[in-house]
Amino acid sequence: MQLEIRPDPAEVGRARRWARSRLAGSGIGVDDSLAETLILLVSELVTNAVVHTGCPAVLRLSLPGAAEECATVRLEVADRSGRAPVPRCVDEDATGGRGLALVDGLADRWGWSSEGAGKRIWCELDRAVESEGSASAYGSGASAYEGLAYEAV
Repeated sequence: MQLEIRPDPAEVGRARRWARSRLAGSGIGVDDSLAETLILLVSELVTNAVVHTGCPAVLRLSLPGAAEECATVRLEVADRSGRAPVPRCVDEDATGGRGLALVDGLADRWGWSSEGAGKRIWCELDRAVESEGSASAYGSGASAYEGLAYEAV
C-alpha cells in the first residue's frame, strides 16, 4: 500500500489518517499500542520528508494479515532528496529536531538507503500476540545510529 505525499505540512495529517484506515483487516486495533506507535512513526517520517526536503514523497506501509500472530510492520518513506537523514542533538527548549531520535527509540529497526537520486527511510515494528501477563517492548532492536548520544530532553 502506498500514498503519494505532496511537499506540504498538511500532508502529515492526511498520512496519519491514511495509515489508520489501513489498520482495518490487519488484526491491529486502532487502540493497540502498536497502532499508536505506528501512527507516531508515520507522523515523524512524513514530517521529515515534507519539512526537510521540500520534495514529494511516497509513504509505503506493509501490514500483516489478521491471522498472523507474529509479523513485522514495515513503514517506508521515499523522497527525491539525496540529503542523508541526520539525527540532531537539540537543547531542551527546541520545538523540533527530535524526529529521528523518536524513530530510533520506538522502532525495532530502522535505517535508510539511497534510491536513485533520492532515498528511502524505513522502520519496522515487530508484532507479536501478547499472552496474559506479558508486555511487548518497542525500541529494543538494532539502531542505525547505535551509540550516538542525544541530549536529554
